[in-house]
Amino acid sequence: MAGNTFGTIFKITTFGESHGEAIGGVIDGCPAGLKLDLEFVQNELAKRKPGQSKIVTQRKEEDEVEILSGVFEGVTTGTSIGFIIKNTNQKSKDYSHIQDKFRPSHADYTYETKYGVRDYRGGGRSSARETACRVVGGAFAKLVLKHYGIKVDAYVSQVGDLKVIKHYSELDLSTTYNNAVRCPDEHLAELMFKSIDKIRKEGDTIGGIVSCVISGTPVGLGEPVFDRLEADLAKAMLSINATKGFEIGSGFDGITQKGSEHNDAFYIDNKNVKTRTNKSGGVQGGISNGEDIFFNVAFKPVATIMQKQNTVNNAGEEVEITGRGRHDPCVLPRATVIVESMAALVIVDHYLRNRTAQLNN
Repeated sequence: MAGNTFGTIFKITTFGESHGEAIGGVIDGCPAGLKLDLEFVQNELAKRKPGQSKIVTQRKEEDEVEILSGVFEGVTTGTSIGFIIKNTNQKSKDYSHIQDKFRPSHADYTYETKYGVRDYRGGGRSSARETACRVVGGAFAKLVLKHYGIKVDAYVSQVGDLKVIKHYSELDLSTTYNNAVRCPDEHLAELMFKSIDKIRKEGDTIGGIVSCVISGTPVGLGEPVFDRLEADLAKAMLSINATKGFEIGSGFDGITQKGSEHNDAFYIDNKNVKTRTNKSGGVQGGISNGEDIFFNVAFKPVATIMQKQNTVNNAGEEVEITGRGRHDPCVLPRATVIVESMAALVIVDHYLRNRTAQLNN
């Protein structure tokens, strides 16, 4: 299987399956001399781990990361950083009923057709369990970005038809993780929680949007033509399980405006070039312009539902299937930190790549 590595200079390669012995990864390109804050890494994992509330899967995993290499006396050495996270709460029998059936909108059919074999226990490699490894890589990336004054904040901005109307600048993003939904609008967070819980009790699922703001980025990140910054962000986001859409800046709403309305006018602020609006989302010509980078990621409803559905089996017969086991009724609460992690991986990779853009860098 190809496609297990992400990044150019700052890279992460992940391995493992949902119900295997462990999942893990290797981080390459992390600069030497970075002080490892293991508590921070573990706290990042805690934001994603299952069993946090009744509106997420009740699988109980502590998600304790074990660093195997690349760190000496609490500091990165510049060599490969290896890590593992052991799986401790698998219930593979929950999936025995689907070993010969294809779950609607899952990876079952495509995996079996492509590889001729599939691990049906929780989806194997296609499970979102793998994203815990991305969060570890993202935590290291965040620690590097913190050194350069760059910050990444994601939050749930929409669940079903419940939508945050306020601009991100009007929200206190430091409160995002104060509630189970991960929405910084306290009133909406409560409504979203009730909506997700109601849908969970119905045996159904719901989707929504995670928004992300990257602040403190310098001018110049991005490598046109094929490695445009927004293109790499889009790839990063659409590589996350259950994603179905990406838009940056004005996104799809921008098509309703004329160029005279949409253009971001430049001005000088204390000798710095700034823009009066940010409909570009902080990226112009594939390169960061120094403004906040802002984008939205759409997540579909979770495919596993506790209701009867029509499907087929690997013998080519039409059959019925009903979901069993422990599943998220909505991925958004646990996906927020994954979006942050993938964004951090993109930005730190481009930051390190940008060092070679000019002779005096």
